[in-house]
Amino acid sequence: MSKPKYYMTTAIAYTSGKPHIGNTYEIILADSIARFRREQGYDVFFQTGTDEHGQKIELKAAEAGVTPKEYVDGVAGEIKRIWDLMNTSYDKFIRTTDEDHEKQVQKIFKKLYDQGDIYKGAYEGLYCTPCESFWTESQLVDGKCPDCGREVKPAKEEAYFFRMSKYADRLIEHINTHPEFIQPVSRKNEMMNNFLLPGLQDLCVSRTSFKWGIPVTFDPKHVTYVWLDALTNYITGIGYDCDGESTEQFKKDWPAELHLIGKDIIRFHTIYWPIFLMALDLPLPKQVFGHPWLLQGDGKMSKSKGNVLYADDLVDVFGVDAVRYFVLHEMPFENDGVITWELMVERLNSDLANTLGNLVNRTISMTNKYFGGVVKDCGVTEPVDEELKAVALAVPGKVSEKMDALRVADAISEIFTLFKRCNKYIDETMPWALAKDETKQERLSTVLYNLTECISIGASLLESFMPETSAKILAQLNAKKRTLEEMSQYGLYESGTKVTDKPEILFARLDLKEVLAKAEEIQKAQQAAFVQPGAQAEEDQADAEKNTVIDIEPKEEITFDDFEKMQFQVGEIIACEAVKKSRKLLCSQVKIGSQVKQIVSGIKAHYSPEEMVGKKVMVLVNLKPAKLAGVLSEGMLLCAEDENGELSLMVPEKEMPAGAEIC
Repeated sequence: MSKPKYYMTTAIAYTSGKPHIGNTYEIILADSIARFRREQGYDVFFQTGTDEHGQKIELKAAEAGVTPKEYVDGVAGEIKRIWDLMNTSYDKFIRTTDEDHEKQVQKIFKKLYDQGDIYKGAYEGLYCTPCESFWTESQLVDGKCPDCGREVKPAKEEAYFFRMSKYADRLIEHINTHPEFIQPVSRKNEMMNNFLLPGLQDLCVSRTSFKWGIPVTFDPKHVTYVWLDALTNYITGIGYDCDGESTEQFKKDWPAELHLIGKDIIRFHTIYWPIFLMALDLPLPKQVFGHPWLLQGDGKMSKSKGNVLYADDLVDVFGVDAVRYFVLHEMPFENDGVITWELMVERLNSDLANTLGNLVNRTISMTNKYFGGVVKDCGVTEPVDEELKAVALAVPGKVSEKMDALRVADAISEIFTLFKRCNKYIDETMPWALAKDETKQERLSTVLYNLTECISIGASLLESFMPETSAKILAQLNAKKRTLEEMSQYGLYESGTKVTDKPEILFARLDLKEVLAKAEEIQKAQQAAFVQPGAQAEEDQADAEKNTVIDIEPKEEITFDDFEKMQFQVGEIIACEAVKKSRKLLCSQVKIGSQVKQIVSGIKAHYSPEEMVGKKVMVLVNLKPAKLAGVLSEGMLLCAEDENGELSLMVPEKEMPAGAEIC
């Protein structure tokens, strides 16, 4: 019987520079899903790769004094090295400079032009070079690019356009009838309300202002614009041919079961890409999952500051599987996660060294000490054994359920629930006390068998997330890795098996001061190596020279009586949505004590509605109600603002109830 197929992809990494840990998170996340799908019995094809064309690449290559191809060869090689370092099991690494990809993109462009979906026109607007995007004045946020917040410049050029509106209604219907298509659901709502329902503009799909791109065959002064080039890798990589000569692999694997991407490019994958596919008369991918970001804990990453976290630097300090564990375990399903050196040390010491490593080491050491390393089930059971067994048997199903919903962090937590229960079982049964009583030897042997059996189940489940650690644990137990079906059966560890004589320390506890000293060395090395010509260098240098304080114009003094008129309380945001026809406003329902107030705030550029929900915030409660964009606002949320106009909501340092007075 043939296995069901499962084709999944990551976004292809842009070759503008070495990927930091936030970029690397995606390939690790994808790898854990691919490994688990294989465990579930799927025939998985897992594709990743690099996006290598565009004006930004052309400029960076010129600054480096090399050709664009030489530049992307170097960066693509570095990206692949890091993907391999992190032990990711991709099946294909595609590059958009691959000859077969470029040829198909040219065919696709011509086909869409011939059938009237692409037409020639001219583009005039405000252009953001880093994002390679044109914007209208109304789309800007505070006069800057709505995607990256950088400066835009007026530009005009001849271009080809794709008629997006032709397929918009069909896409809306597909999204409405396929609720699983865009995940999480919050991303779906954003795409529908902010882009599709207001009406789609035609999309620019060619450029003439630079040359580093795939030429349009019938108009060679034009090169194919980034998204028509980059997105089509998902079909060209598995053998799509525009002339109808697609490979057997394409016929088998398309449509993809999963496109795994960052939330910042969800629009391109859930609007542009499906419409391109509709125009090519191809089925749409079954699911697009827009994962959140992994953010640097102490602010924006900058090479000039030396605070960029790279996977290889983290691996040198913590090891591959510890880094994999951290980025997978610490990322919520919808909200952004945070990474710092301090958090890494805390997780390694508590979860990996203590909960897992110490459990394995103690179990093997006690088996060697009391029974010469032989694990034997003597069948002397007590009620506490059944409790442990119930947890062990339930975990595989719970992990599968979480992974089917792509809740990877929750899946790992379920596995560690078993390891924690094993540690509790040791405390409950006290093997050291049983060892002192000659009449309790068979009970002691049974206890150690139960621990070994449960660790075998947990280690087998761990393979998708921490493959090296899983293999090490099983090797020390002299156990085979189990199939998912076998993980749901208790007692498969063969009684009488001998464990290793010398258990290996899986994760050594780290000293925070030593790690921070190492981090400082890495930071200094980054700063010393930082050489970047051009405008970006000036921008990063300016960032590096900024003070950590801000002076603002003082306002006139007020009296205490003036201050006493203002009522500040802690509020909890229980619902939030974007204000229609406004680029800046969010409307929040804020619980303050037993009341709920509606508050409109100009923070849409800084927070999504989904990020707002659940936050405890500082509220000016007795501000006179006013209408903003036609929506009633009954108070004010307090924020801090830096010199770049970045806003941060003021939140209580400690947990406080909604309604607590701020005085």
